[in-house]
Amino acid sequence: MTCHSCLFVCKRFGRHRNGLQRFRCTQCGKTLTEDHTRPLDDMRLPLDKAVSVLKLILEGMSIRSVERVTGVHRDTILRLLVLAGERCQRLMDEKIRNISVRDVQIDEIWGFCQKKEKSRRDQEKDVYGIGDAWCFCGIERHSKLLLAFHLGKRDRKSTDTFIGKLRYATGDSRFQLTSDGWAAYPAAVGLYLRGRADFAQLIKIYSTPREGEQRYSPGDVVEAVPVPVMGLPKRNRICTSHIERQNLSIRMGMRRMTRLTNGFSKKWENLQAAYSLWFAYYNFCRIHQTLKVTPAMESGIATRVWELKDLIAA
Repeated sequence: MTCHSCLFVCKRFGRHRNGLQRFRCTQCGKTLTEDHTRPLDDMRLPLDKAVSVLKLILEGMSIRSVERVTGVHRDTILRLLVLAGERCQRLMDEKIRNISVRDVQIDEIWGFCQKKEKSRRDQEKDVYGIGDAWCFCGIERHSKLLLAFHLGKRDRKSTDTFIGKLRYATGDSRFQLTSDGWAAYPAAVGLYLRGRADFAQLIKIYSTPREGEQRYSPGDVVEAVPVPVMGLPKRNRICTSHIERQNLSIRMGMRRMTRLTNGFSKKWENLQAAYSLWFAYYNFCRIHQTLKVTPAMESGIATRVWELKDLIAA
């Protein structure tokens, strides 16, 4: 450190009571302290404690369970979640763009905020943050990198927004794209990825649900029909198994997405932040059991396994 008054180099002079390094100028004798860093903005929660809280959330614990284990108030946990989610979203937008890909699979996973769609009252019909919440996801089959996601309704507008994000992430590379049978995909892919994607849909045909399963479980899949839509997709590469396995990881790792629990999201902002945190953690911090490295390392956008604190301090 250099003295602000006489511009002489200072020597180390012990530590402040808050742990920061102190310096003393050899010329004028003034004592200086290194700059205060606030990795969590205005939050007073220590960084190590914040990392512990987020790790428990990523392991599928509910907010109140984390509160009981760590002693951190639930309102502080939710503020931390939103802050971490915003930083993870910025990180994803910065790092995951113009990625060279070969096979991309896309799908939607259902959730809800506050209440399910059929339970909304008349005055809540036009409120966007209440009811069904569909998360559109796109994953690269070989590197397992989560390329893009969008949280919204299952409609044309959300589909177009998601495919636009996928175009931003994949740059100019040509690839094969596979989706489920959602009717809005062909128009969106034709608008944003024409000439760049060999697109096919894998349409699943379900049997009639057995007695007692009509409410929570779909029927068994009796047939999966590959349907080429655009370009020249190769039949042996028309698959959605990897993105559906990602959906299972989401259900296991995000308590608010676990079915038949009271851990569902009460605010759209919190659900958005939880998704952003999960996808950034999955890409940069979590070692894939098959690859033995993280998806970011496999795709070449990272050279090491990131720590969770690297995500929230970015």
